[in-house]
Amino acid sequence: MAILHDVIPPFQLFQPASLDEALALLDARGQEAWVMAGGMDSFDWLKDRTKRTSAVVELSQVAELQGIRESGGGLEIGAMTTLTEVAEHAGVRERFAVLAEAAGLVASPQIRNQGTLGGNVSQDARCWYYRRGWHCYRAGGNICYADTPTAVNREHAILQADRCVAVSPSDTAPALIALDAQMVVRRQGGERVVEAADYFMGPGTDITRMTVLQAGEILTAIRIPATWAGARFYFEKARDRQVWDFPLVNVASAIKVDGGRIAAARLSVGAVAARPLRLEHVEQAITGRPLSEETATMAGELAIEGAFALRHNGYKIPLMRNLVRRAVRGGALPATT
Repeated sequence: MAILHDVIPPFQLFQPASLDEALALLDARGQEAWVMAGGMDSFDWLKDRTKRTSAVVELSQVAELQGIRESGGGLEIGAMTTLTEVAEHAGVRERFAVLAEAAGLVASPQIRNQGTLGGNVSQDARCWYYRRGWHCYRAGGNICYADTPTAVNREHAILQADRCVAVSPSDTAPALIALDAQMVVRRQGGERVVEAADYFMGPGTDITRMTVLQAGEILTAIRIPATWAGARFYFEKARDRQVWDFPLVNVASAIKVDGGRIAAARLSVGAVAARPLRLEHVEQAITGRPLSEETATMAGELAIEGAFALRHNGYKIPLMRNLVRRAVRGGALPATT
């Protein structure tokens, strides 16, 4: 087991004043550069010396990465926009309330004042074996310590595990997937736009990364199209404590209703797999069906197909089933039912 020092090692700190300057720094420094947004995840790694770097590129001075603006009928949110601003912004609350709700349930008020939307969706896995320096698969070893007969794995995956059973800890990620958001990624000399559902990476693709971001790249903005504006939304986060805590399971839904039937739906869950999952098979099954408890119950049962339990996390299976059921029922039925 690694020895934790709780002392941040020395590094060069760069605070670029523009996006172009930041991208040039990342291009010059390559793999050694560490991009810091609000620092909520970065400081955990650096103070424990579990990960080290010789250069930190801190983005708080880059104005282009901050703020919420109208874009093509929807909204574009700078990646450095704080979670508090996202949760309290009138346009987000009025048109995309599921994101406001999710952002408002991240951690604590103090952390939301400092933490950013881009940082929340780009943070690393929170498995305690991995973060305490155990040489697991994700850290380049040949074992998953959380997936052994005596492991402590109460918060780990019940779906799509591939060597690593750590989960995505983001609260805003499921909401962005439910909204069909797009992630804008820049590097020096180029830009690419990635669907939110494809931004996150599972261990079967690359066990060393949680997102598609590569060395030299920055997540600059999140675009939310007008497609789901004003839909019936639902977000719920199950956690041990009512403040600060990461999700045990979270769920987000966006549902459109026509003539008493579900005309279209988006469902996403987090903290059950290495990446937040869009439940496309559930969406397809409930589309066109009447708004009823039967439809919601069916959705919950379909959602947990293929789920498996580790030694201590079997409770997540019925929890996920019930959250999905409530997301369909609560996101589609009138508030009085």
